[in-house]
Amino acid sequence: MKKLIISLLTISATFTACTDLDINRDPDLLDPNKAPFSAQLPAGISGLAGGEGASLAIIGGMWSQYWTQSNAANQYKDIDNYSIGTSDYNFAWDAMYDALGDIRNVKRRAANEGNWKYYLIATTLEAQASQILTDYYGSIPYKEANNKDILAPAFNTGEEVYTFMIEDLNDALSKDLSQSVGETPGADDFIFGGNMANWTKFANTMKLKIYMRQTNSSRSAIADAGINQLLTSGVAFLDVDAAMTQFADAINQSNPLFEYNNRRLNVATNLRMSTTMFSQLDDNSDPRRAKYYLAGNALNQGDYTNPVGAGTIAVVDLHATTPVLFMSKEESLFLQAEAMERYNGGVGAQALYNAAVTANFARYGLTPGTLLTGAYAYPTAGTFSQKLEAIITQKWIASFPGNGFEGFFEKNRTGFPVTSAVPQSNAGYVAGQFAYAVNGTTAGLFPRRIVYPLSERNANPNAPTLQPITSPVWWD
Repeated sequence: MKKLIISLLTISATFTACTDLDINRDPDLLDPNKAPFSAQLPAGISGLAGGEGASLAIIGGMWSQYWTQSNAANQYKDIDNYSIGTSDYNFAWDAMYDALGDIRNVKRRAANEGNWKYYLIATTLEAQASQILTDYYGSIPYKEANNKDILAPAFNTGEEVYTFMIEDLNDALSKDLSQSVGETPGADDFIFGGNMANWTKFANTMKLKIYMRQTNSSRSAIADAGINQLLTSGVAFLDVDAAMTQFADAINQSNPLFEYNNRRLNVATNLRMSTTMFSQLDDNSDPRRAKYYLAGNALNQGDYTNPVGAGTIAVVDLHATTPVLFMSKEESLFLQAEAMERYNGGVGAQALYNAAVTANFARYGLTPGTLLTGAYAYPTAGTFSQKLEAIITQKWIASFPGNGFEGFFEKNRTGFPVTSAVPQSNAGYVAGQFAYAVNGTTAGLFPRRIVYPLSERNANPNAPTLQPITSPVWWD
């Protein structure tokens, strides 16, 4: 079992509110075959929150052009100029597999004991984390990962990982939860508090997401069949946030993105408002602008050498108690809207889209008002491409701040938001379009993946040959 109190680099969230845990005791010292699930599960959940919610969120937000590196600092310029290498962000990979060790141990033991509730929880979390890893890196260890008897696990291709995730989710969903044996999840389930109906919905929605990501790939027929089966079967999809909410405004207990950027490793002013997101919100008089950023001007993406006074550039507004969203209600609704548009003749798509946009505004105590009949109106008479653009653009906006990697993945899958033909300094720049970083190092090509970290390449001879950061993953 891996560490509950993750290193300062991965920013774990551990809480005295979980009475089953002694946060002063290293869970690695517990016997993984005997420790109660109520000790292992929260270790895994908080570890995933730290891995996804800190450095992977920083990268995702930068490459989704929510923020750009401050012109008064250098902390994240390797992300902003697309020069991340094998020696950068090793802890992101390590933290995710560290947490997956706990999750997979729960899964293995739950399967052996017939505890189908913990089995469904662990399988869903395994798929959620693995989806992010494979979409960022390509091939990853999956089948042989986190096995104490295999020191150099094989890497599965992205296609294989996608197949395995669906197979594993189907297996977990097939179990009769009423026949579950042993412990019952409760307060140790930081996400749903033991509500198994929500875990079933989360697993179904993960299947929809995994299939949807393949729609433009060589496996589009698999995606078509899978999504049609989900829609015709009448399964329920997520209608609440799958979120870890137990954060407090205190050291080691804050939201990982806030902790990582604002409190522990960096000053709070590294991340500045990017022209890309700012122009999208400002051009449409979208009130979310005041919730995403503090007062000030925007900085063109990657323009960290600009001599303009840093004090005039708006800082990203992050908060200690913001939940980590493993999947938001909005993301589920947007996925369903796209599914209805692609596979149900558009019936119901507009209502799902409107509900998703409204839900994201409500997250900030706002309403979309006339935007849903104006600038953000669903193009019911438009082409499929126009409808998809509306869905993905709003999903991109709604993924701020901690789920920017989903905006990045969806941009690579669909091409939306579109890429500007001119720099943001050009008068012809169109608001909300992606722009190549001013100080980009990849000859005009956008990043498509993260390269494998040195920690894995040194330890595992099965690590694949490095691909350029601009090389697409298989479904892209």
